[in-house]
Amino acid sequence: MASFRRPGTVPPRLLPLLEQFDHASGRLLDRLVAPVRDSGNGTGVGNSPLTDAEYLWEPVPGCWSVRRRTDGPGARATLLTGRGAWGRDAAPAPHPEPPPFTTLAWRLSHLTEMLLLRADHTSGSRSLTRESFEVAGDAAAAVAAYQEASAAWRRTLLGADEAALDTVGHSAYPYGSDPEDPFLETVWWVNQEVLHHGAEIALLRDLYASTA
Repeated sequence: MASFRRPGTVPPRLLPLLEQFDHASGRLLDRLVAPVRDSGNGTGVGNSPLTDAEYLWEPVPGCWSVRRRTDGPGARATLLTGRGAWGRDAAPAPHPEPPPFTTLAWRLSHLTEMLLLRADHTSGSRSLTRESFEVAGDAAAAVAAYQEASAAWRRTLLGADEAALDTVGHSAYPYGSDPEDPFLETVWWVNQEVLHHGAEIALLRDLYASTA
């Protein structure tokens, strides 16, 4: 993933988190679309672009996924969030126990929504909602949406100065603790989301390749 860092303009406390985000997001995108990916030790490994079949693959019964709105929600879900022809399985709190297994499509959609909405509620109009987020129904659209969302979040990080990092509520994202947290904690949390969901998506790709 190309770096657009502006030398000397990133607060020193933010720089390692920015580098971590670039690394995690870049690794995820490589895993989704690059013809060759890093194995983790610097060795290149052949990689195929994400297909629609893999994007929507349900490895176990009762998965939560993204679905055509005309088909309705999946097992134990009560609604399809987002707008457009597709929605993502969801249910209001209290959520089902044990939690449903979620597909690659669900995880990538969740990650994309989070990045896009957090960017908007930090440096944008502060008006986007889960209901206004367009859920992608195919792999190419989902990857493009993730690229757009990750770029939006990165621009938000580049716009943060030292004062912003300590400002409680600098991010007003309404679906987390952001309004009560210093922005630096929000940045750290977003990185953890990208890291762990990226790892889950990578594992699902390995499982799909092994069962195809």
